[in-house]
Amino acid sequence: MTNDDVRGLRVAIVNWRDPAHPAAGGAERYAWELARRFAARGARVTYVTCRAPGQARRERVDGVDLVRLGGRFTVYPLVLAWMLAHRRSFDAVVDCQNGIPFFTPWALPRRTPVLCAIFHVHDEQFALYFPPWLAWIGRTLEGPVARRTYRRHACTAISPTTVEALRTRLAWTGPVYLVPVGVDAPHVTPSPHVTPSPHATPSQDGPPSGAANPPPPRRRPDPAAPRLVCVTRLVPHKRADLLLDLVERCLPERPGLRLRIIGRGPEQDRLAAEIAARGLGGAVELLGFVPEDEKAALVADADLHLSASRGEGWGLVVAEAAALGVPTIAYDVDGLRDAVRDGATGWLAADTGDAAELVHTLDRALKELADPARRDAVAAACRAWAAEFDWERTADRMGALVAASVRRGTSGTAGADAQVVRRYGDGHLLVAEGPVRDELVAFGEAVPVRPATPFERLLGRVEDADRNGVEVTDRNGVEDADRNGVEDAGGVAGGGEEGLGSAAER
Repeated sequence: MTNDDVRGLRVAIVNWRDPAHPAAGGAERYAWELARRFAARGARVTYVTCRAPGQARRERVDGVDLVRLGGRFTVYPLVLAWMLAHRRSFDAVVDCQNGIPFFTPWALPRRTPVLCAIFHVHDEQFALYFPPWLAWIGRTLEGPVARRTYRRHACTAISPTTVEALRTRLAWTGPVYLVPVGVDAPHVTPSPHVTPSPHATPSQDGPPSGAANPPPPRRRPDPAAPRLVCVTRLVPHKRADLLLDLVERCLPERPGLRLRIIGRGPEQDRLAAEIAARGLGGAVELLGFVPEDEKAALVADADLHLSASRGEGWGLVVAEAAALGVPTIAYDVDGLRDAVRDGATGWLAADTGDAAELVHTLDRALKELADPARRDAVAAACRAWAAEFDWERTADRMGALVAASVRRGTSGTAGADAQVVRRYGDGHLLVAEGPVRDELVAFGEAVPVRPATPFERLLGRVEDADRNGVEVTDRNGVEDADRNGVEDAGGVAGGGEEGLGSAAER
């Protein structure tokens, strides 16, 4: 696999929104990172999406041709009609499912491979946004209709729990490949919201991989005045109300606690009124949209990043906070249990539907972070974990799947599981799945060795124990997914989204 696998291919990426849309989120960031990287590698990429008021119908950005059609709901039939009119214009299609996919196989020639990119399963969320009859339609389209439409194709997921949800909640029987998100080390510039803390102490950690500047000094949390941050879109399933409950419960014992909520959305005005009604204006700042560099500074200034979401595809903001050395407290729910390595890069709380477990987990985290060695170990583990995810590697993996699918005339596979294969000649071990693995084996370039572990499948590489016959610890100190705890300052235990750099939280 090389980074020019897609050179010369005509690729359509179909997504609900583009990153310039005011309601864009992590799915848009993911789709756009693929689109612009494919274009940079020589592919002819068309990004087909909906159109927000004021957006151009046609535009070329970063070598990608944008085609904008329709609004929130009309985009689906209009995109399908457009794809039918251009059905022979593409070698492959990445069809992004944001609740429901675009059903592009209905409009394309049978041998045009489609990869249905799924960020997380929405079945339980439809009822939060739509009346019962419309929620039922959404669940039907996401489940049985999509399952039948893509039966000759394959889909991709961004986390192990998304793969599991596809199998158990949507009864998806076709092949599912894992292509995780990437993480950019955010650039930190001073923020007018950040004031120096008397408890700040220099960090013993170096800068995160790829960072332009050293990270700000690590903070010794003041147990009476912890600084917390949450980066999120303000929509119902993010459950920002639970964070207000947490603040209310903690203020008697932690009167200096401050929570900054970064992001905007349809819930913003209601949350602002709720903060005022509860008298929390002195403890909670609802900052709305802030520039990306300032946002990174706000996150870096925090002792902890929080998420109260009921489920994600992955949790891009969690990984981006980790790149700054900031651990996350989140509920033990889909996606977030993959993004947060419990006890190493953050802490997971049981999702009881209220803030009680979140409060208990916050108490535990602050006690642990009071110890300098533990604090440095967590920061180092966070940065090591975030360094495992890179947008170029994401594009490599999706590009290899797209190119192999085009050569084989299908995105399907002879076997659904990822495997470790041994390459002939140099004996190098690779993790491969889908048509990429099928080609390696069919052409006599590699031989299967064993099934890949979930951890290997997520990271796309073989664990070091197989390569060196030593303890399973990767080059960044990230340990086997089945373990718990951190053995040293660099160790990380354990196995969609909005990102700091996306428009999702605006």
